Amino acid sequence: MGTLSSAGRLGLRLEIFNNLFASVAEEMGMTLQRSAPSPNIKERRDYSCSIFDEKGNLIAQGDHMPVHLGSMPASVAAALREVRMKDGDAVLLNDPYRGGTHLPDLTMVTPLYHEGRKKPIFYLANRAHHSDVGGMVAGSMPLSRELYQEGIVIPPVRILRRGVLNRDVLEMILANVRTPEERRGDLLAQIGANQVGKERLREILEREGLRRVLFFAAQLRLYSERILRDCIRGIPDGVYRFRDHMDDDGVGEQPIAIQVRIAIRGDRAVVDFKGSSPQVPGSINAVEAITRSAAYYVFRCLVEEEVPFNSGCFAPIDIRIPAGSILAARRPAPVAGGNVETSQRIVDVLFGALAKALPDRIPAASSGTMNNICAGGLDPRTGQPFAYYETMGGGQGARPDGDGLSGVHTHMTNSLNTPIEALETSYPFRVHAYSIRRGSGGSGRHRGGDGLIRELEFLTGGNLSLLTDRRKIPPYGLAGGTAGATGRNYMIRRGRRYRLPSKGNMVVSPGERLRMETPGGGGWGRKNRKRGGRRR
Repeated sequence: MGTLSSAGRLGLRLEIFNNLFASVAEEMGMTLQRSAPSPNIKERRDYSCSIFDEKGNLIAQGDHMPVHLGSMPASVAAALREVRMKDGDAVLLNDPYRGGTHLPDLTMVTPLYHEGRKKPIFYLANRAHHSDVGGMVAGSMPLSRELYQEGIVIPPVRILRRGVLNRDVLEMILANVRTPEERRGDLLAQIGANQVGKERLREILEREGLRRVLFFAAQLRLYSERILRDCIRGIPDGVYRFRDHMDDDGVGEQPIAIQVRIAIRGDRAVVDFKGSSPQVPGSINAVEAITRSAAYYVFRCLVEEEVPFNSGCFAPIDIRIPAGSILAARRPAPVAGGNVETSQRIVDVLFGALAKALPDRIPAASSGTMNNICAGGLDPRTGQPFAYYETMGGGQGARPDGDGLSGVHTHMTNSLNTPIEALETSYPFRVHAYSIRRGSGGSGRHRGGDGLIRELEFLTGGNLSLLTDRRKIPPYGLAGGTAGATGRNYMIRRGRRYRLPSKGNMVVSPGERLRMETPGGGGWGRKNRKRGGRRR
């Protein structure tokens, strides 16, 4: 039997450490999911967990939310820059202009000290979407005009100090939300998830030794960078452009342009968003961290082999974003929808450009929206306030080698739905319909996936907010495939159906029903007249 070469032994050890680090992040996520009381975290799994080195470089992540993971390094950087964390501390933040994404996403950062060292050697971080953080409407995802209407803004602050809960900070936060006990439980679950991560990393350090662990953490970043460079080298050199639009910002009716120029030279990519629209009055502005996250996600998708997603993946990509644009808004522009809606369009634009370079590898556009719904009021069963938030899936874009999937979350989100049983138990709602929207996917050699239909009755009065898109401009097809169907929002009152805008805040009465029909994915390739696309 032969023996492994030194390169083979290094590769084996890299794989072992990659799985060790990833398992820590995954266990953090499982702890958060099982400990949190809110359906949004427990059922939908709207959270992410990661490990960072002493300088704030991403080392490993769980298989969680792409929109969180590519942007979380900015939150960790802000925490390191503004708070000198001691052993036993934990820092909380959500400020989109200090590393956050949008206000409902609360990020927890915890340092790990080792053997009396004066500085942390690792940081554990998690981010969870809270279903209410105050603001003008329950759910904290309104059509707003400024950041301060969207909820409480939290700069990097210590929520734990030397292992002791900072009750002043906690009570200040809870006094500004509609569902304080649920928020308390979710925040404590976030603290607990990072504590579990610390314990597991300490076990690895005790078994492997500090020097070996730090060595392989650095080697994993170098390995990922090499893989990404090899991937980019496989794209033909050239300049590739694409332009698409958001339907509108909810305040005006004009489409909002997002365009990109991707220049490939050898093993580097320059991604330039010059020409994208300036920031807008409505709440679909994205902060720079979101735009970067979407770009990293797209290039990671091009890698055909398994590669650790860490800061090494960022090195070969030069991202240029015009300041003050819809992709790098300035305070106090509202940003609730940038994280969930604009991020999806950035992905569509990047894939549209890369389809010109790699026509046989890039899928058609998926539904291109997270179909955000939030509602709140007083629950007549308990007499207490409730706040509901959910996203809905749609059709996946068809691929060069197959049909798109139906009724799924795509690209920047991989959250789940709230099961009907959990939805009706937790909130004063009744679900009247939940089905696939047949025929909404684009046609072609391969069909786009179909969207969803959900009809939700409100059993009490309150407020409703919608942040959706692809209601005017459909998800594009590729290589001769047709576009997917646009989505539609309706309110049903006394048996009559009224068309709703894609974005807005409104008051609902008991017995009214929201019906949402989500977009399908685009088709791929010209339809074969003899056979046609397969149906799911």
